[in-house]
Amino acid sequence: MDAIEAIMTRRSTRKFTAEPVREEDLKIIIDAGRAAPCGGNNQSCHFIVITDEKVLEELSLLAREEFAKWDVTPGMYPSKKTSVVLSKKGTYVFHYHAPVLIAVANKKGYGNDMADSAIATENMMIAANELNLGSCYINQLYWLTENPKIREYMEKLGLGKDENILATLALGHSALEGGLPNRKPRHTTGNPVTWVK
Repeated sequence: MDAIEAIMTRRSTRKFTAEPVREEDLKIIIDAGRAAPCGGNNQSCHFIVITDEKVLEELSLLAREEFAKWDVTPGMYPSKKTSVVLSKKGTYVFHYHAPVLIAVANKKGYGNDMADSAIATENMMIAANELNLGSCYINQLYWLTENPKIREYMEKLGLGKDENILATLALGHSALEGGLPNRKPRHTTGNPVTWVK
């Protein structure tokens, strides 16, 4: 597919099979993230690629335990609320059982940290779509990046003490019939456009 088709047909996948992602495909996806534009050509995104099933389970359990300590507050962002409510029920798996989780970190205090990390993550999602893989941009580790238990665990996996997690990508084979990600056209109702001619 061409670049426009890869962008326009990309949708989030939240149901994955346990089938591992081929290493050659994973390398293409990571390289797409590494090739993303960045402020001042800083190239300071750090990609922590987790494929170890035990680590994914431990991280999921740890995130569930930490979210369960939160209270639901009025006006809470809906996804945060879902994270808290399901964690309190003990059923929450923030990465949707995907066989790959890529945490994108960047330097603390760097003014373009979120933009650079988000662009890199989008590049990886588009590449995943091209390779017939599903992906989902998730914020849970971003919300927990300052949590002491999450930081300690992630630092054991390679997160620098001078870094924060800005984005996370769940990645794998779609559990939809046929194994391909959802590519149904999305009816856009938001994101208004103002033309000044």
